[in-house]
Amino acid sequence: TAVGFGMDPDLQIDIITELDLVNTTLGVTQVSGLHNASKAFLFQDTEREIHAAPHVSEKLIQLFQNKSDFTFLATLQQKASTSGVILSIRELEHSYFELESSGLRDEIRYHYRFHGKMRTEVFPYRLADGQWHRIAVSLSASHLLLHVDCNRIYERVIDPPETNLTPESNLWLGQRNRKHGFFKGVIQDVKIIFIPNGYITQCPNLNRTCPTCSDFLSLVQGIMDLQELLAKMTAKLNYAETRLSQLEDCHCEKTCQVNGLIYRDKDSWVEDDHCRNCTCKAGAVECRRMSCPPLECPPDALPVHVDTQCCKVCKAKCIYGGKVLAEGQRVLTKSCRECRNGVLVKVTETCPPLNCSEKDHVLPENQCCSVCRGHNFCAEGHRCGENSECKNWNTKATCECKNGYLSVQGDSAYCEDIDECAAKMHYCHANTVCVNLPGSYRCDCVAGYVRVDDFSCT
Repeated sequence: TAVGFGMDPDLQIDIITELDLVNTTLGVTQVSGLHNASKAFLFQDTEREIHAAPHVSEKLIQLFQNKSDFTFLATLQQKASTSGVILSIRELEHSYFELESSGLRDEIRYHYRFHGKMRTEVFPYRLADGQWHRIAVSLSASHLLLHVDCNRIYERVIDPPETNLTPESNLWLGQRNRKHGFFKGVIQDVKIIFIPNGYITQCPNLNRTCPTCSDFLSLVQGIMDLQELLAKMTAKLNYAETRLSQLEDCHCEKTCQVNGLIYRDKDSWVEDDHCRNCTCKAGAVECRRMSCPPLECPPDALPVHVDTQCCKVCKAKCIYGGKVLAEGQRVLTKSCRECRNGVLVKVTETCPPLNCSEKDHVLPENQCCSVCRGHNFCAEGHRCGENSECKNWNTKATCECKNGYLSVQGDSAYCEDIDECAAKMHYCHANTVCVNLPGSYRCDCVAGYVRVDDFSCT
């Protein structure tokens, strides 16, 4: 960061240069300072407004962003027994950084914010004595150092100050705001730099290599991260050694890949979409629909499908005008009503407009809103299993089993393969063997015979 005792210009802000005090005449006069290397200015009366322009404030906000190490430096000669603010970075009435010298109580005060609340550190010291002094306030996380004339006056642990300034923040030099905290005296070499141990740029003889509080916290965090990484690597190494010790007993096996997942031989899993129990057998996937226990509902209930459940459950039924309604079904009376927990509840949904003549309006079963004749009910997400298909009718959609499949417990939404061979529902003639297939069957020739057609051999 530092070359010799020079500074990277991107990590510092020269307050007097940025404020362009040479062209500011009201309340500020350029005078001789402690040395001629930089310009010095006399702050004398109370009719002044020395604050940063918007582009300077924006630069300051960016420099402070997420910084935990920074130092405020100034060389000054304060009029004896006066009080005033040397520098203030604030938003309206709230100070993010403010350094104040009280000649009435012989104190240096540092005001800052912590978790949205104001904090003040008071350092007993007589700065307002009419003599030249170099002052440096260095902060590193929660560690504060105060140097005056290159002497370490105070060192404290404080609440870590907030450094993420709001866009409305502004910098004032020699005053708190337009009306208060006016400093009386000469100021030069006012800077804020953003490196650890920044006071070294003012006092090179104090150079040291010890880490700052922020450096130390970073080192501690780094060690904790390394310890966690070491624990994870140790666990992985132990696991790898266990696996390696089992290599002599390993054997090759065929796996099954389903939807991007790999299952080992004899692994089982559940397919919620199709309500099936599946098993990997020698590289082939075998699935069977979950068997649902017989459902005997009481007289006042009916079996219905419920979302996220494969088997039907009993739900209280509703009766209206001699018509029996299951859970979720609707009936059109003076208004639309839906069966919920055995009670007809009024539905407030409005029906969408139809793009057909009134004579082509059709009222679907168990619904309240009409549709146009030829409406595609299957497209509304009517759920049918993989072995059944959706069929459209005038007023509803139903599920029908595909050829070679039979409904499970009378529910055509879920169908299972018919074993035509076992049920003797095949046309395989003599000299053949019936082989069952999903949804069909095949007639294979007995050894020593050749095929005549799909069902016969000779």
